[in-house]
Amino acid sequence: EVQLVESGGGLVQPGGSLRLSCAASGFFFSGYAMSWVRRAPGKGLEWLSTISPTGGSTRYADSVKGRFTIASDNAKNTLYLQMNSLKPEDTAVYYCSKAPFGANYDNAPRGQGTQVTVSS
Repeated sequence: EVQLVESGGGLVQPGGSLRLSCAASGFFFSGYAMSWVRRAPGKGLEWLSTISPTGGSTRYADSVKGRFTIASDNAKNTLYLQMNSLKPEDTAVYYCSKAPFGANYDNAPRGQGTQVTVSS
């Protein structure tokens, strides 16, 4: 059974940073591309970033490019999202997803999410 558990969210001031983690189990983590998505209040899922199974290739949405960095540690079966220069519009529930770029993220496996609130 696929299990994804996100952590690291919280309240941060504009311009601050957070590092999200996603602990994965129940599948061969090293063999799959992984993604981060988020859902802001009243909005649908927004794809943010995808990393290839080996970690050698990454993609970012324009809304986070240059501010967020995706990474994975295959030895620890863990996915990360380093978020810098956070803005109020980054406030959302963040999910990791066992899905490649371009997937139907609404239907892809994801965790319970972690809340990120950017506010002064």
